[in-house]
Amino acid sequence: MNSIDRYMARLIAVPLISTLVISAMLLVLDRMLRLFEFVATEGGPISAVWRMLANLLPEYLGLGIPIGLMLGILLAFRRLATSSELDVLRAVGLSYTRLLRVPFMYAVALALLNLAIVGFLQPWARYNYEQLRFELRTGALGASIKVGEFTNFGDRMTLRIEDSRNSGRELSGIFVHMTTKDGWYSVSAQRGTFLRTDNPDEIIFQLTNGTLIQKSKDSPVPRVLTFSTHNLPIPLPKYEPFRVRGGRNLELTLPELARIGGDRAQKPELRITSRAAFHYRIVEIASMFLLPLLAAALGIPPKRSTSALGVFLSIVMIVTYHKINEYGQSIGSLGKIDPIIAMWVPFAIFAGLVFWMYHQVANVPGGQPIGALEKWFSKAVKAVASLIPGLKRKRAEDVA
Repeated sequence: MNSIDRYMARLIAVPLISTLVISAMLLVLDRMLRLFEFVATEGGPISAVWRMLANLLPEYLGLGIPIGLMLGILLAFRRLATSSELDVLRAVGLSYTRLLRVPFMYAVALALLNLAIVGFLQPWARYNYEQLRFELRTGALGASIKVGEFTNFGDRMTLRIEDSRNSGRELSGIFVHMTTKDGWYSVSAQRGTFLRTDNPDEIIFQLTNGTLIQKSKDSPVPRVLTFSTHNLPIPLPKYEPFRVRGGRNLELTLPELARIGGDRAQKPELRITSRAAFHYRIVEIASMFLLPLLAAALGIPPKRSTSALGVFLSIVMIVTYHKINEYGQSIGSLGKIDPIIAMWVPFAIFAGLVFWMYHQVANVPGGQPIGALEKWFSKAVKAVASLIPGLKRKRAEDVA
């Protein structure tokens, strides 16, 4: 790798890494608020939020890597063009194809990384995320006891605690009400603490200085006891185990999707949905090899222009193509169109458009694939700019 390749690599690396970090942070922050609300509603531990966010990172990276690659290459070519460095490189005999050597190295490396993420890591992370949601809903992760509020443990037990200290090890102002097969009992105590037992289905709530009221079906009068220390066994509710992995196509790896899609012994609906999901992931990865060409075509503005229309248009094209692929997967899963046609025909059209745009920049003298849009955008900007002074003058006259 010579000095020009190293220079291109540095130009691409900064916006690429910045885009990945910023996009991941924005997506994580957006989901974090909802996860905090969900975990707090279900009464789960706060640590579950960080575990769920960690399992969502592969999904966010799968979306952010193509956008980061696109913007990294596009902004690198835009900087070369606006600083006239691109003209110098072209003058010394470097073609656009030669300048795309490093961008394609990035594309190959990130495509392999994205293949590992969406093909193998993301399915397992998605399954772990759904398992955490299930455990939070069922209370298998443990419920948090809110101070000053009534907390239900299943259908038979209600607990209220006035104060909690030392990370929940020292509890005071305790009230417990439990319904049993023989009746019910209520306990109030000054202090208490939870103790583990050898029985995994039961814990001991050790209470100090309190009163116990017990009512059985056979006795018309409740029994009242006072105690200095009382060990109250609390049965833990039993929950069904979480389903096995593979309940959804998002939880299946690429080899598993290929095996199910090619197994004629499987149900037709399962085969079709598996084939659609398989081709969707492959098309998303294959489209990354078109991004260097698209970035070069959109990153070079017209001569004597610093328009950023290409940056905006590149994001629109990537998002639109991603949504078209999602729609193709949906109709392919329904069996209306063969998944190969639903996924690869839009890819062929998108590839043809990208190659045409790159041909206009690289091989046509003065070619500009979005030249008409650039002219319209320039006129729109001038029109808006001409209106602003008039609006300012009118506002000043109204004030006067």
